[in-house]
Amino acid sequence: MKNAELHVISTGKQEPQKLAEIVGQIHPYIDAIHIREKAKTANEIYEIVNLLTDQKVPLSKIIINDRVDVAFASKVAGAQLAYHSLPVEIVKKQFTSLRVGCSVHSIDEGLTAQELGADYVIFGHIFPTQSKPGLVSKGLNQLELVAHHVLIPVLAIGGIKPTNIRGVIDAGAQGIAVMSGVLEAENPLAAVKEYYQNLST
Repeated sequence: MKNAELHVISTGKQEPQKLAEIVGQIHPYIDAIHIREKAKTANEIYEIVNLLTDQKVPLSKIIINDRVDVAFASKVAGAQLAYHSLPVEIVKKQFTSLRVGCSVHSIDEGLTAQELGADYVIFGHIFPTQSKPGLVSKGLNQLELVAHHVLIPVLAIGGIKPTNIRGVIDAGAQGIAVMSGVLEAENPLAAVKEYYQNLST
């Protein structure tokens, strides 16, 4: 089953050096690390990329959220776009080297992202999660509908644990994205190995 992708997304709560050290340990087990640091400047995000490469994290595994300019300038693999980001069709046209993902919350948003040229979408949140308090989770049925209708890869996010990965993949997701489940774990390396093993079985 390990054609399924495992993406880890930064939480914005860790010091850049600490984040880089953790990712340096876990990157052999993941397909991508997303630098999602809303409070950081372009220059600070660029410096995080440098810290990651100092830890031998390949540029091919780094994705930068929202800041397409930094993604292009730092020669990382891709950019992850949100509703407030540059339009996906502009990014695909102007930055042809980048793998471009879109964060979506419905079938319609997924189909639009596909139509405009996104390479994949991240759909969620699937299960209740502390990062989205009070918001109703989408659940596996919604995930299955999105995965059925959207032809580009659909990655699932939100409350995903090693114990519920099987249901997520069975619903049609081609991978998962995790934030606190790895980066805020007591032992991030042990946590990522557990996710990796459950994706591989």
